Amino acid sequence: MRVGWLGLGAMGAPMATCLARAGHSVRAYDIAPERAAALAADGVRGAETIAAAVDGAEVVAIMVATPDQVEQVLFGNGAAGPAGAAGMLSGGTVVMIMATVGPDIVVSLADQLAGQGAAVVDAPVSGGVQRAAAGDLLIMVSGPAGPVARVQPLLGALARSAPVVGPSPGDGQRMKLVNQLLCGVHIAAAAEALAFAEALGLAAADCWQVLREGAAASFMFDDRGARMVAGQFGQVRSAMDIFVKDMGLVSAAAEQAGASAPLAAVARQLYEQGHELGLGRLDDSALIEVLRTSR
Repeated sequence: MRVGWLGLGAMGAPMATCLARAGHSVRAYDIAPERAAALAADGVRGAETIAAAVDGAEVVAIMVATPDQVEQVLFGNGAAGPAGAAGMLSGGTVVMIMATVGPDIVVSLADQLAGQGAAVVDAPVSGGVQRAAAGDLLIMVSGPAGPVARVQPLLGALARSAPVVGPSPGDGQRMKLVNQLLCGVHIAAAAEALAFAEALGLAAADCWQVLREGAAASFMFDDRGARMVAGQFGQVRSAMDIFVKDMGLVSAAAEQAGASAPLAAVARQLYEQGHELGLGRLDDSALIEVLRTSR
């Protein structure tokens, strides 16, 4: 398929590469042009502008960080430059929003783009950088049946599992927020547990090695715990500021729905403390430093 790819960050770059290696024609744009150039050997063609990336694309995939950035790449202005993708969309183009941005903006964008005959497939992803590179992601898909069927060849290249979780754009984002509540709390619990181990006079690395084999194990304890005990915070696979954003989305959605989410609220405070301590651009495993500092 002809794919216009917008956003080549920590997740976007390996995902675009994965599609190109699967035989899809990928034209990619990022505000940092060197990111696209670095993927040329893998078959990803760089574009100097958003318009060039999406011109003639059957599917426009958006993998940026924030709701504002989604609006910028679609409608222009801001860091994305003067011209957004929306003006280049033709009837039948599918816009696949793969970033975690919350349901409200996705619903709004679907309504706006419908006037141009373009359809939105809501497809936020989970799994991390390594799984993105291996085409082993979980993608939570929602949208009208026709457009969802059209993007299946791309989902098949990117994901180990891509369940359709609802019929409307926004349903995928809702499912992703549940996922992020769990991930955010699990990372915070891992950080608290390992910092607690240190306070008890235990070696955090030994504690992690023992407990990852038992009932307290989880993906986040295993994955982030390894980076916490190694202190590998500068090798950013998922920045702490991503969870500042995502836990903010979780809290807003919980308030809107009238749901009680006390653990999410506490975890959000920890990520915000990490941001205030200057850790926001480090790997989110640096959250353990927040717990160490508070001792």
